[in-house]
Amino acid sequence: MKIAIIPARGGSKRIPRKNIKLFYGKPMIAWAIETAKASGLFEHIVVSTDDAEISALAKNWGAEAPFVRPAELADDYTPTVPVVAHAISACQALGWQVDQVCCIYPAVPFMQCADLAAALHKLEAGNADYVFPIAAYPSAIQRALRQLPNGLMEPFYSQYASTRTQDLEPAYYDAGQFYWGRAQAWLAEKNIHQHGAGLEIPSWRVVDIDNTEDWQRAELMLAAFNSA
Repeated sequence: MKIAIIPARGGSKRIPRKNIKLFYGKPMIAWAIETAKASGLFEHIVVSTDDAEISALAKNWGAEAPFVRPAELADDYTPTVPVVAHAISACQALGWQVDQVCCIYPAVPFMQCADLAAALHKLEAGNADYVFPIAAYPSAIQRALRQLPNGLMEPFYSQYASTRTQDLEPAYYDAGQFYWGRAQAWLAEKNIHQHGAGLEIPSWRVVDIDNTEDWQRAELMLAAFNSA
């Protein structure tokens, strides 16, 4: 069985009620739920939350919320993997035979069904415990600069100061959209970045929504995409 788990706690600090705040006309979490449903990949789409309002709204948009996330897994410091491991255990307690699990973050309005499917294929065809989308850094990280207290600049890595960027190894960052993983890897709480394979996606489809400016920019981007 393949399931999606959307971790959506109620205590967002930087953008209050971020997961259910209206984004381009519908609650933010609805974008994740609808894309997961449209992909046709999941027997269940589960929202892991400590918040009754999020739970009710998720159900209205077609997801399930069959358990309440415990408070100790809903603070500002809890990482993703233990939250997903708890959710899998809770689903197994319901009698579900869970094989592959996709953790989908709730603020992913640019997530694509095709990426979910491609990542699942890569997971099933390979030996990695996880597969997740990545994007290339827009410039070489080896040529990064730091600013000194006096305002002058210096390279982080002086050995690459004169190296042509095309001769440097490409670097990638986690797109922060979703993570496909084998159920046993999640339950063993294996580190995603140390046991996962990357699926490269275009950087223009990656947006990190952490503050009001990010939110406004993302809405403008979506409006532009929809009018193209």
